[in-house]
Amino acid sequence: MLDRGYVGHYTRTAQAGKAGNFALAGHRNTHGEPFRRIDRLRSGDRITVETRDAVYTYTVGKRLARTAPSDSGVIAPVPRSNITTSVGYSEPGYYLTLTTCTPEFSSRYRLVVWGKLTAMRPR
Repeated sequence: MLDRGYVGHYTRTAQAGKAGNFALAGHRNTHGEPFRRIDRLRSGDRITVETRDAVYTYTVGKRLARTAPSDSGVIAPVPRSNITTSVGYSEPGYYLTLTTCTPEFSSRYRLVVWGKLTAMRPR
């Protein structure tokens, strides 16, 4: 899916708008580049996710500029880095996690952006 230019949903993570962590992955530099400018997202920026049933708005709250690809904590139901344990969240909520490779043109590390659900509008 990622190699066709789409954003991929991590299996075993929440669906959009549901309690837990709705986690997505996408390429920055190839295959359609859906996360091309992810490094420009900052706290307070809004991300809109549209599904067949609703439109969800998540507000960016935290970032992790670099972590290991094996850092599974970043997509846990309560997302928190297992490596840089001071980064992430500590309480259940309605989260969005975006992950991509970093630095650009490399897959050595992962860049992570987290947001919290702040609005939902039925379609």
